[in-house]
Amino acid sequence: MSAAAALPPDLGLVPRPDALTVQPGRFALDRHDGLRAGPGAEAAAALLRELLTPATGSALGPSPDGRIALLLDPAEAGLGAEGYVLTVRPDAVLLRAARPAGLLHGVQTLRQLLPSEVLAAGGPQPRTAAPGWSLPCVRITDRPRFAWRGAMLDVARHFQPVAYLRRFVDLLALHKLNVLHLHLTDDQGWRMPVAARPRLTEIGGRRAESAGDGTPHEGAYTRAELVELVAYAARRGVSVVPEIEMPGHARAALAAYPGLGNRPGVRLEPWTRWGVCENVFGVHDAVLDFCRDVLDEVADVFPGPYVHVGGDECPTVEWERSPAARARIAAEGLPGPGALHGWFLGAVAAHLDRLGRRPLGWTDTGGELPAEFTALAWRDAEHGRAAALRGHDVVMAPYRSTYLDYPQSADPGEPRGQDGVLDLRGVYENEPVPAHWEPEAARRVLGTQAQLWTEYARTPAELEYLAFPRLCALADTAWSAHRDWPHFRRRQDHHQTRLAALGVRGRTPHPPLLIP
Repeated sequence: MSAAAALPPDLGLVPRPDALTVQPGRFALDRHDGLRAGPGAEAAAALLRELLTPATGSALGPSPDGRIALLLDPAEAGLGAEGYVLTVRPDAVLLRAARPAGLLHGVQTLRQLLPSEVLAAGGPQPRTAAPGWSLPCVRITDRPRFAWRGAMLDVARHFQPVAYLRRFVDLLALHKLNVLHLHLTDDQGWRMPVAARPRLTEIGGRRAESAGDGTPHEGAYTRAELVELVAYAARRGVSVVPEIEMPGHARAALAAYPGLGNRPGVRLEPWTRWGVCENVFGVHDAVLDFCRDVLDEVADVFPGPYVHVGGDECPTVEWERSPAARARIAAEGLPGPGALHGWFLGAVAAHLDRLGRRPLGWTDTGGELPAEFTALAWRDAEHGRAAALRGHDVVMAPYRSTYLDYPQSADPGEPRGQDGVLDLRGVYENEPVPAHWEPEAARRVLGTQAQLWTEYARTPAELEYLAFPRLCALADTAWSAHRDWPHFRRRQDHHQTRLAALGVRGRTPHPPLLIP
């Protein structure tokens, strides 16, 4: 093992395991090593082979007496759906979990225990012999603090190729983040194909410029690309949650189908500015039919239990002026235009329920979503508390500690972003369940996630600079119940060698944290 790859005494694992004991000795990989996968462990075994074989030269072929064993063990049920136990001895490696997801997380821990060179992007060419790679002997018992550990990627404002989405999934999985929240539609672009509504991507997927830059921007995924992405992520223990914005943030859809708006005779283009646009969906029957068509397609492509429908930042100015909106208010017995927002989301939630899906929505007050919704609290942590006390499940995403489009420092050389600074420690100190919350509110918190909005980040390289190492801090907070900033910094200093091996050009934390 090279000096650069040498593990520190605490092994530098990110996120931090629940319990770790380093033991004497090392397990040396051999190109003849076999892999013993018990019933139900086949997917984790396949992932381990896919990730390690090119770099290590170890074929890890199936073997009933292989030195590396992956087993489902009901005795570990106390670790939950995603916990695992990893034991590395000089003569064997044993990974056990009660559920397949736990084995997948254990595979990522095995990757981190190997020298950083093994993670090199793309991997070296397959070797004829493992070049002295070995694992430290350890016993790790591990499980996550929260069930929801995610990252939102905004591909609506700036489209990202599906190849990068797969890479992003790989980086999430390495850090035991299990949700990719894919923001597919907004005022500035529609990226999700809908067979019955082809103009959504043909017209809504293209805009003339972005915030005055004079450069056209376009992009959309095919159904096959999204189906393959979902399967790719699932093999790594990551669920893809689609977001289709409604009733606001809808201008790209209105450009494609003007009849869905409140002024059908007005022709719009996908928005070229950032911020909140006043153009929103109408509330007539044709709009509800459209939403059902779209959500039917979404449910076909994305099999997970959740569908995000946005739901926030919906100006009512067009509804206040619309005869069709006034007719809907009268027909439904609503008190006024503001009540159309909850009525609209309630209709959407009812259709998702018929599809066997659960609706998610952004909340910026804690009280504006119908009861069926899981709330993503983005404006303030107290809004998450308010939503939880109203009976909503909650994912905490307060912008001051989870929005990664903020600059990481006040240095003049930082990329352009929102006004303000969110540094590494600011993300690490994000507490999804503040200590003063009532127990009934705390129980409603599913977890937390980071947000990568792309008003200013246009390329994968820019996204990775913004994401890392701050996404590592969020992963540590979401997975581990241990909170110790100096300990995290010491682990992260080593983890930077893994990110570098993967070709991640994130911001290097400085100055280095020097702790004996």
